[in-house]
Amino acid sequence: MAHRWLLAPAIIAITLLLLVPLLFTVLLSLGILNVGNSENTAGTGAWQSVLGDGFYWWFLVKTLLVAGVSTLVAALLGYPPAYFLATSRSRWRPLLLLLIVLPFWISYIIRTMSWINVLGASGAINEAAMGLGLIDTPWPLLYNQVSVIVGLVHFILPFMILNIYVALDGLDESLPGAAKSLGASSWQAFCRVTLPLSVPGLAAGSLICFLLAAGSYVTPIILGGPKDAMFANLIYEAMIIQLDWRTGAVLALLLLGALGMVTAIAARFLGLERIGRAAA
Repeated sequence: MAHRWLLAPAIIAITLLLLVPLLFTVLLSLGILNVGNSENTAGTGAWQSVLGDGFYWWFLVKTLLVAGVSTLVAALLGYPPAYFLATSRSRWRPLLLLLIVLPFWISYIIRTMSWINVLGASGAINEAAMGLGLIDTPWPLLYNQVSVIVGLVHFILPFMILNIYVALDGLDESLPGAAKSLGASSWQAFCRVTLPLSVPGLAAGSLICFLLAAGSYVTPIILGGPKDAMFANLIYEAMIIQLDWRTGAVLALLLLGALGMVTAIAARFLGLERIGRAAA
């Protein structure tokens, strides 16, 4: 029985930091608690208003699609460096790993704003292209959906690389060699041995990156235009700008439910235990 008391700090932390705020959000959405300019009558009016409005559903689908595309791009860009780090025996590998986590030392907002100096009309890309005579007028690289995806990939890429690296680094090094000894080429050994065994790490990284991208609101504000907002921006607009906490709470719970369904699907087909073990 004594060892169960060791769980007390974790249970208290989860209760105070997760369950209690979630309960308050539910109470806000139902009007039992009233903050800001919300209606003073309790009921499901806010839920009916949100669920019956196609505008919010369109934003939710759009947010999930943008998060999915960003996660896919991050997986394609993140696997090669993760594979290189896992298979490299260079003395510089610790330094390379440090460079991957180095962006975490810089504010997310500053990292996002740095893309303005790269993609802007007077940014590095347009200045270089105009200097080389490739274009006469700057490319519209900023304040669109593409720039939002670029910023999201920049944000989530380290998480993807680290998760894949951990999975690859834990593989038995003799397995690809055994496949080659049985007549497989290097590419066949990778496709049939290394890649399948790294799926838990790839799945863990993809799930984490998807959830982070879907919940982002800073990147669309800084790098996107008026039509490139995501669902989290609607929550911010409702709660902070309009002070309509009731509608904001409904939107927050709707996004939480959608991301919970994505997590449940991943757990169903990939196994939550495998994903959790790879993420750990």
